[in-house]
Amino acid sequence: MANETQNELRKLPAVEKVLSDPALTAAIERFSHPVVTEAVRAVVEELRQGVAAGGTVPAFEGIIDTVKTRLAEDWPGFLQPVINATGIILHTNLGRSPLSAEVVSTLAGILGGYYALELDLNTGERGVRAREMEKLLRLVTGAESALVVNNNAAAVLLVLSALAHGREVIVSRSELVQIGGGFRVPEVMAQSGAIMREVGTTNQTFARDFEQAVNDNTAMIMAVHRSNFALRGFTHDASLAELREVTNNFGLPLVYDLGSGALTDTAAYGMCHEPTVGEALEAGADIVCVSGDKLLGGPQCGIILGKKVWLDQLRKHPLLRAVRVDKYAAIALSATLLHYLKSDTAGLPVYAMMQTSVESLEERGKAMAARLAASGIEAEVIDGESLAGGGSLPDETLPTKLVAMNVKGHIEDFCRRLRLGTPPVLGRVNEGRFVIDLRTVFPAQDGNLAMAVIAALRS
Repeated sequence: MANETQNELRKLPAVEKVLSDPALTAAIERFSHPVVTEAVRAVVEELRQGVAAGGTVPAFEGIIDTVKTRLAEDWPGFLQPVINATGIILHTNLGRSPLSAEVVSTLAGILGGYYALELDLNTGERGVRAREMEKLLRLVTGAESALVVNNNAAAVLLVLSALAHGREVIVSRSELVQIGGGFRVPEVMAQSGAIMREVGTTNQTFARDFEQAVNDNTAMIMAVHRSNFALRGFTHDASLAELREVTNNFGLPLVYDLGSGALTDTAAYGMCHEPTVGEALEAGADIVCVSGDKLLGGPQCGIILGKKVWLDQLRKHPLLRAVRVDKYAAIALSATLLHYLKSDTAGLPVYAMMQTSVESLEERGKAMAARLAASGIEAEVIDGESLAGGGSLPDETLPTKLVAMNVKGHIEDFCRRLRLGTPPVLGRVNEGRFVIDLRTVFPAQDGNLAMAVIAALRS
């Protein structure tokens, strides 16, 4: 038995022999030699252990295939765009808002060199970080002052840390929300050193609840937009205007975590109206915090807008250094804001997808179904609904057309093959069938999507 094991072990190829095979050349070019080497060593070691347990060494071609599978599983989607066929426009797990072609072109033209991120070109001296970006934000929103950090959670944390450390923040119990990834308002308050003072009930909160809670240790009143869920039935919320009256009476700032970041009326794109930054400022909010990569349609960042007197205090806080915006987001946000200043919100993919007509989706869907049918795959176009997603416009859907197909075998296995393909594809399952929603697929991706589905169904 020992001799048989030794004989089998001798069949194991050397790592270098596997690496030198032309079948792995493309993988080495994509992942780099060290990454592929690690995968080969892992596969050879697993085979060695298998032989020790009584197994045999597969053919050399089988070893190569195992290495390719290992790379696909360990590095899925590595430096590749994902085709989002889920119909979820702001897909949190896929980076939320896609950037416009103009923004991508701007980034490509700048990031290969240097950028005056924190230099005053007039004086040649160090200046305010991303000053032009802040000027654009003031122009677009009408805010007195603007400050940008790396995401909205950081924006809220900075506001609380700088203005409410060791003091009370009054907030409605119905607005103690949690968003994806575990961001909870109470935990952020605790981290900032602020003391949370809940008022009202889960479904009913009035201005008088806030007024009665104010004391000598109150630092601010905070409102939080429920951007990823909705309360129905016997409910009441104190409006920003009502809260503004309370804060005026006591000389307190009113802070609004708006989150979703709408700068334009989403009702114009077939959705319900989402509260906008401009409306929040007009209603009297002293500070408004929003995300840059949701309904604003730009890069991940946290945008703080409002009264200069309060934002100047944020600029002096040491936490700002840790959460400040980087040059990539600063450039991308500036280029995104130009869409608003040029009245070209339809040029932003988020809004372009929202306003795509059902008729055009049906036309593309029929072409996709025909292409699949030509490869022997039965598919049909059916009615469906797309979602805004990304913690915005809860419960809101848009009518769409879906390409639905039956999948032999376990549909979960098929979905996994699609995710691990090149390019990776995400769709969804509807009543036992795999469906793709072309609303979130760029038209130029239709051909690659069809080929990916065909390859996954045949494998």
